[in-house]
This record gives sequence, C-alpha cells and structure tokens, in this order.
Amino acid sequence: MFHHSDELQYDVTVEEPDPEFAKLLQQAIGGAEGEMRVALQYMFQAFAVPADKGEYRTMLMETAAEELGHIEMLATAVSKNLQGAPEADRERAREDPVIAAMMDSGQPRQALSAGLHAMPVDSNGVPFDGNCVVASGNLAADMQANVMAESTGRLLASRLWEMTDDPGMKDMLSYLIARDTMHQNQWRVVLEEAFEDHMPIPGSFPQEEENQEFNYAFMSTHRDDREDPEMPWTQGESPDGKGEFSFTDQPGGGTADLEAVIEEMHNEVN
Repeated sequence: MFHHSDELQYDVTVEEPDPEFAKLLQQAIGGAEGEMRVALQYMFQAFAVPADKGEYRTMLMETAAEELGHIEMLATAVSKNLQGAPEADRERAREDPVIAAMMDSGQPRQALSAGLHAMPVDSNGVPFDGNCVVASGNLAADMQANVMAESTGRLLASRLWEMTDDPGMKDMLSYLIARDTMHQNQWRVVLEEAFEDHMPIPGSFPQEEENQEFNYAFMSTHRDDREDPEMPWTQGESPDGKGEFSFTDQPGGGTADLEAVIEEMHNEVN
C-alpha cells in the first residue's frame, strides 16, 4: 500500500530555466542509472523476501518508496527547466522562445508528446526498459547489484552537478548525491553483516561439486605463455576465505564444430 503527499520529499527550485539541462536530467529519471530503475529494483526485490526475513522487506520497500519520491523531484525539476527559456534564446527567437529552445537544445518530444514536462525516458529519448532491473530472488546477489546501482547513480548525479550553475539544481543534486551515499553504505552493511558467509553466491550450492582446479584460478587468455604477474587476484587467500588464488592458462579441449543440425529448422549449409 502506498500513500501520497503533495509535499515533495525535498524542495526543488530552478532560478534560470535550462531546456538542455532538462534533457540531461531525463537520464536520472529513465536511464539505466536512474531512479525508475532503483525504485522498481528495490520493490521487486522486496516482493521476493520470505516472511521470516521481514526486516529486509521493510528496508527494501522503504527505500523503494523513497526512490519514487526522487522521481517526483526530478520530474518537477524537468518541468521547471522547460517552463522558460534562457535569455539568449528569448532575444534571438522570433516565435515562442520556449519551443525554440526545446528544438535547439532539448528533446522535441518533451514539447510534442509531454507538453514541456518529464517523460519516462533517458536523455536520448529512449523509453525506460525494465530489463535493467535486477531482482534475482537471492538477497546476497541483489545487494551486490544494489551497491552497483547506487554507485552509478551517484556518479551520474555528480556529473549532473558539475554540468549546472543553477543554485537550486545544485542543491537538489547535492541531496540526491547524499542519499546515494547512504544507500551504498546501507546495502554494504547488509552484505557484510548478513551475508558474510554466503560467498560465493549462491552460498547454497555445494562448492565441492565445482571444478576445484579452476575455482580460484585467474585465467590468462594471452596467446603466448605469461608468468604470474603476482597480483592480489593471482595469489594469496580469496576474500571468501575458501580458497587460494592462482594463475593459469586456458585448459583447452574439443572443437566448436557441430556434428549435426536439426532438420526441422531448415538450416541448409552448402
């Protein structure tokens, strides 16, 4: 169940509307690093949490709802940036300066399809794709994906912060960057406290059933033989404490040739 308030999660102000920056902000809404991705990711992860792990479901749903609030903030920022045009555009535009600025530096569809408002697309106008949502049903794996999602989200917000001089936009992005900091640490705590003994993921697979010769070997794919570079990933104890890193070449074996084709597929080969 969700409840909505008319109040934004954090104040959004724009002092000098910038249609081009509105286009860039769309990446933070509907891009692979954006808020639609993490809101749905945390929500669908929560749906898979069993009843006896309710504290994780609550945490995931709380954070998913927070991310929905971030979408609302960013959509408001996009609209406010599209509601006026920079002074330079006003001076040179013979017709509606907002539309002129949109056609010159923004996304035409934001005017043509959305009436100068945000859309569920990325900065190139590509519709949001749920295929970027990671919800595997394995909490340990999902936490790893969440750290990555918040890391790339914080990177995007930091880049956007550098691309604007508007004080209001910098303030909003500073808030979003701070929340990404919290969420990165939040997921890492879960990984380190609850899933320390679940490495490698999934921890339920009997590790003795995997090939013991190659499960901790860094594999060189160079054509010529190479000596062990003696790096942390080629020697010493593995982070999961269950093996010792080593250095090896590809084992090789067999060929990629097919012995036969399926007749019903009609794949004639001359």
